[in-house]
Amino acid sequence: MKEVFFKKMHGAGNDFVVLDGIRQTIDPNPAFIRYLADRRFGIGADQVLLVEKSHLDNVDFKYRIFNCDGGEVEQCGNGARCFAVFVREAGLTDKRVIRVETMKAIIEPEIKDDGRVTVNMGVPRHQPQDLPFLSSHLKVQQEGNAPLYCASLNDHDVWFSTVSMGNPHAVIHVESVETAPVTEVGPKLEHFASFPARVNVGFLEVVSRKWGKLRVWERGAGETLACGTGACAAAVEGIRRGYFDNEVTLEARGGNLTIHWDGLTVPNAPVYLTGPAQTVFNGVITIPEGISHD
Repeated sequence: MKEVFFKKMHGAGNDFVVLDGIRQTIDPNPAFIRYLADRRFGIGADQVLLVEKSHLDNVDFKYRIFNCDGGEVEQCGNGARCFAVFVREAGLTDKRVIRVETMKAIIEPEIKDDGRVTVNMGVPRHQPQDLPFLSSHLKVQQEGNAPLYCASLNDHDVWFSTVSMGNPHAVIHVESVETAPVTEVGPKLEHFASFPARVNVGFLEVVSRKWGKLRVWERGAGETLACGTGACAAAVEGIRRGYFDNEVTLEARGGNLTIHWDGLTVPNAPVYLTGPAQTVFNGVITIPEGISHD
């Protein structure tokens, strides 16, 4: 039986168990992650975040993200904001702008005076190999600056556009997020054969040029109250498809996220995500025998 210290956090309702892997030894094997994320027998979380040392020059930390099913993923925008707050609250840094290594990129969360955190989420990628996405056999049509693809899912067709925010996303325009078939279409499109690494699925309702509503079915986690990379993906695709101006606030079930992207006028423009990051509580959990963490 071993004890693990943790912090429970959330960003707009997207909740995390955050672990200090610098001052305690953590082996994030799938059984250990699933135990922590279990809402009945563990702590409960959409994702588990692990803080580690980075061995790259001019980079402050390494940041690893694990879905509640135990699988490691590339990026998490809400998690990045919580990560930035965590390392300051833990006394690991006093910086307001923090350079962080993720699986595929270096990101720079910045803590604002109002407590919100802005993250440069990098440049969105649209080439099929960036997701990856196998599109050659699908019907396609154009909307604004974005191609839309059609997936035949049992008894109906679903049109979507795609983007990589360091992880793969499909975005579906819906008339209302309240009536959108999130729990039906989400898992089917997540496992659709054209996405060999699976995909996150966003359901986007357009309210105005500067406001939208969003629900996201996350790969490996199911529907969450908010998804940072999902909000970035939905905003980028909404801008490309002509729905939004270059800055838009998306209302998720757990809170609001603001996204800024100048990609229609500035080549290789990054996406900036701003939103809350809050600590819920600190704790210690005893890990049962047979579930290793070191």
